[in-house]
Amino acid sequence: MSEDRPGLLDGAIWPAENSKLFGHEAAEDFLAQFYRSGKGHHAILIEGPEGVGKATLAFRFANHVLSHPDPTGAPERIGDPDLNSAVSRQIVSGASHNLLHLARPVDEKTGKVKSAITVDEVRRAGKFFSQTSGTGNWRIVIIDPADDMNRNAANAILKILEEPPKRAMFLVLSHAPGKLLPTIRSRCLPLKLAPLDDQALVSALTHLGIQGEGQALLSAAKGSVGEALKLLNYGGGDIIEAYNAVLSSEGPAARKAMHRLADALSGKESDTIFDFFVSHVGDDVMNRARSAAGEGQIATAERLARLYSAITEKLTISDAYNLDRKQTIMEVLSDIKQPGA
Repeated sequence: MSEDRPGLLDGAIWPAENSKLFGHEAAEDFLAQFYRSGKGHHAILIEGPEGVGKATLAFRFANHVLSHPDPTGAPERIGDPDLNSAVSRQIVSGASHNLLHLARPVDEKTGKVKSAITVDEVRRAGKFFSQTSGTGNWRIVIIDPADDMNRNAANAILKILEEPPKRAMFLVLSHAPGKLLPTIRSRCLPLKLAPLDDQALVSALTHLGIQGEGQALLSAAKGSVGEALKLLNYGGGDIIEAYNAVLSSEGPAARKAMHRLADALSGKESDTIFDFFVSHVGDDVMNRARSAAGEGQIATAERLARLYSAITEKLTISDAYNLDRKQTIMEVLSDIKQPGA
């Protein structure tokens, strides 16, 4: 993670500073026309897998709007931002009076990013609108991602969405919109971003200075620049190999492999690769459930679906109560290794 940009993956570009976006031309064209119409919705829910460019798209659109405050005179397409412009410099530095970026805050005591966007963060939005209400400019709030809001924060943002200030715009990012309050989703215009195709992913990685990676990486990254960076810079490939070793071994060898993997995932500064592991395990179990269902093995599919729910609940509780991570990982792996799982 970047020290000056908490949450930013090693090798990535901070979305506000990223001059390029790949693979989402249709979404950009939609936003440009949506804005030019002058009848735009006050809240847009930008959905899609993690790491495909949602935040970069949000900052590009915000830059476009703030650079062209009159919708009718705005360009028909969203161009690459001029990072030397006054608008861009203010956005990048966090000094813009017209843009607020809400994300998980850093805990001042531990120096680590908190596990949720809190209601105190959302209250910043209320203050933001009250301080800028007399300028006449667009005021844009990016919630990145809204999935990270706790219940109180979600209810607080809902109140603002229900009665939005004049010339206010919300760009609500979500990796899993099904987890958001239905009342929040109902007040947003959905815009779905798909995983990047191989060509767009190669272009995005080249933009980051990463070249010459083979098809194996592209396949494992599942259309996500974020996943590719975790595979390349955080040992994601090694974690997948270790997980497969756990699944394919039995007895003492399996137990040894489990301890080795749990140690790797519970070490210092392991949050990023732990999240990668959690995502990979969830995808693995659900893919096996879908495969079983497709083959008519309904009982197996239902058992795997229940396993997925149990693992998710166990990880959620562990995070909420700050339980021992290694022990949690060992329990999850033991659940997966149970006969019939």
